[in-house]
Amino acid sequence: MDNFKREVLAGYPRLGAGDRFRFLCHRGASCFTQCCADVNIFLTPYDVIRMKNRAGISSSEFLRKHTVSPFTKTQKLPAVLLKMRDDERRTCPFVDGDGCTIYGDRPWPCRMYPLGVASPKEQPGAEEEFYFLIREPPCEGFETDREWTVAEWVRDQGADEYDRFGGMFKEIALHDFFLKGGTLLPEKMEMFYMVCYDVDRFRDFVFGSTFLKRFAVDDRTLETIKSDDLELLKFGFRWLRFSLFREDTFKIREEEIRRHREGTAGGRHV
Repeated sequence: MDNFKREVLAGYPRLGAGDRFRFLCHRGASCFTQCCADVNIFLTPYDVIRMKNRAGISSSEFLRKHTVSPFTKTQKLPAVLLKMRDDERRTCPFVDGDGCTIYGDRPWPCRMYPLGVASPKEQPGAEEEFYFLIREPPCEGFETDREWTVAEWVRDQGADEYDRFGGMFKEIALHDFFLKGGTLLPEKMEMFYMVCYDVDRFRDFVFGSTFLKRFAVDDRTLETIKSDDLELLKFGFRWLRFSLFREDTFKIREEEIRRHREGTAGGRHV
């Protein structure tokens, strides 16, 4: 756990949906867009889908062009960060003098600011997640009379759909398998990355490999995931539960089970 997360869990005031705070960001503020530079913005799977569709490019191209994926020895899962411009200020590539050029599809951290969310579940015996305020100089947003409840802010910023898919993602990322010390082999890490972030490549995997010969998927689902990225992402989350944690979320075709049994009986490893 990094130092900032420890600080939040140990000392930040915890906010619930009904708690109130004052904040307003506007173009007239001298600090306008300063928070959009020299910052680490972790992207969720839903963020990537919204942003790559807004850019009109595939997930593979978006990831290659606009993200970096740092890796450390203690890291249990792949992480995706928005790649900043290679300039003096390390500015967000989607920001210009008038502000955010993809405002309607901006990622969750930008959308929620100045609120953050902490997930104490990462600590044994911890409580439920909570909101907290991020106060950073030189932000002038707090110098206002505009007051919100946490729930009002979340609704006003259009974060409900982000939170819905973010919740599904957290159920995977904070699964008991990891909290109890489980780790993934490199090929499983690659599978996780593809399913969660590179959805167009995952679609090619589903329809272009032997996947559908091995697993039973109904026709309605197949038709939906051919063109609907969000349905494909939900499909992928179910697949990860099966492939990583052995949960009963996918059905293996009977002929595949029979082939496996026959191969095992004949001394072959399949």
